[in-house]
Amino acid sequence: MTQCIKTAIIGGGKISEQHLGSLRAIDGVEVVAICDLSPVLARFTAERFALPHWFTDYREMLSQTGPDVVHVLTPPATHDRIVRDCLAAGCHVIVEKPVALCHAGFRDLWQEADSHGLQLVENHNYRFNEPVRLLEEAVSGGRIGRVEEVEVRIALDIRGGGRYADENLPHPSHKLPAGIIHEFITHLAYLLLHFLPDGYEADIDSIAAHWRNHGGGNLFTYDDLDATVLAGTTHGRLRFSCRQWPDNFTLQVRGSDGIATAELFYPFLQVTPRRPVGQHLTPLVNALGGAWSQVGSGFGGIWSKIRNRGAYEGLSRFLELTYAALQSGQEPPVGFRQMDATSRLVDRLLAEENRI
Repeated sequence: MTQCIKTAIIGGGKISEQHLGSLRAIDGVEVVAICDLSPVLARFTAERFALPHWFTDYREMLSQTGPDVVHVLTPPATHDRIVRDCLAAGCHVIVEKPVALCHAGFRDLWQEADSHGLQLVENHNYRFNEPVRLLEEAVSGGRIGRVEEVEVRIALDIRGGGRYADENLPHPSHKLPAGIIHEFITHLAYLLLHFLPDGYEADIDSIAAHWRNHGGGNLFTYDDLDATVLAGTTHGRLRFSCRQWPDNFTLQVRGSDGIATAELFYPFLQVTPRRPVGQHLTPLVNALGGAWSQVGSGFGGIWSKIRNRGAYEGLSRFLELTYAALQSGQEPPVGFRQMDATSRLVDRLLAEENRI
């Protein structure tokens, strides 16, 4: 019989709802408590998800409930101290991205976890979304040939109101090195690395990063990123924009024999292989095939939304695989090499010498 894993949550913000909802479906996991600085939010979340305890002091929570695993879902600038305290209490830690504000900070936390014989796991949830998994199959199955280009693109109206645009109550991410974009850059980086031919071991030759604040003002450090990454003969592009419509999160892999495109906000996958009709007719056949694919994917996307399988649907699989690894003593699905390579790439994107 599998031993039950006791889990606790630190941080009662919006993302905690996704974690708690996913944990409900994992056998052998018992969420014993939640902690948040706001007693109102901590109590409300505990009641909503039927948790036995809530706290406003995470050290008290660690001492009284003795969890095996802690999810650290607080703003990134708070991660270092909280993660260290959780590790010192003997807990594995699953932490929202980024683990640390720089690569050196990540390496220090990793060494701390390793010294305690514990796991430190960063949430790379989008890697486990269904469109991305299907794209993996298309690429590994040779449907688009040799990978030549990888592009990861997020368009998000962060200036159009909501939590990021409130000047009276600035979002904590505004204080990150890349401002609000820093909240998303980890996703851009690990998805790019995941689809490079050499993956997380890719030797990146050069980076050119255009960081801009097109909207001006003092609230946003940057609202636009356009970066190119060269790894051997493979080209990568990372793009974040707040000036496009509609919002989208797109991963596109171009190969020697076709193109595969995954959309994560409105889930679909479209694969456009080389057609055996000659070069002149290929654009027409691809357009027709793409139209039918888009129609089918559109209905599939609506059905996914109805079944609550939207942009966060990969989190459930990520947590399921992570807890299975913790129970069996195996390496989690996001391990050192993925986190280390991702953190190093983010550092290089921010480095002054790579800015244009």
